[in-house]
Amino acid sequence: MPRTAKPAGLKLIEGRSTGRDSGGRKVNSGPDFKRLPPEAPDWLSPEAAAEWDRVMPELSRLDLVKESDRASLAAYCEAWATFREATETVQREGLTIEARQGTLAHPAVAIARAAGREVRSWAGHFGLTPSTEQALARSGGDDGDEANPFAGSG
Repeated sequence: MPRTAKPAGLKLIEGRSTGRDSGGRKVNSGPDFKRLPPEAPDWLSPEAAAEWDRVMPELSRLDLVKESDRASLAAYCEAWATFREATETVQREGLTIEARQGTLAHPAVAIARAAGREVRSWAGHFGLTPSTEQALARSGGDDGDEANPFAGSG
């Protein structure tokens, strides 16, 4: 399966120099969407709403989200809520259950595993994975070029 293209904002954050991606290629900024952060849907579960509130300030600050990203971000947040609930169930009830067929994996194990994959997939679309943490941190300060002795030599 081919990799999903990263948004121009993430390419630039991870880039080598102004207007260039990590491979030194010029980044096409794409359509000029209005970068207004979406409102959280009122139907989000409490844990999903808490995750929305946790990630939205940084995504907005970095101009990585727009109103039409609402559904994708809601899916990420609900996947997180499912992952957390399944993980807590496994912690409470254990990894296995006893059944007529013998000892089986607790169903919550598979749910947590699938939700974890979904979280990781959605998080990658928004730059929320550990592999993009440093790139996001670099974009946070105004003194990034001063701290980088090679910034002016590009």
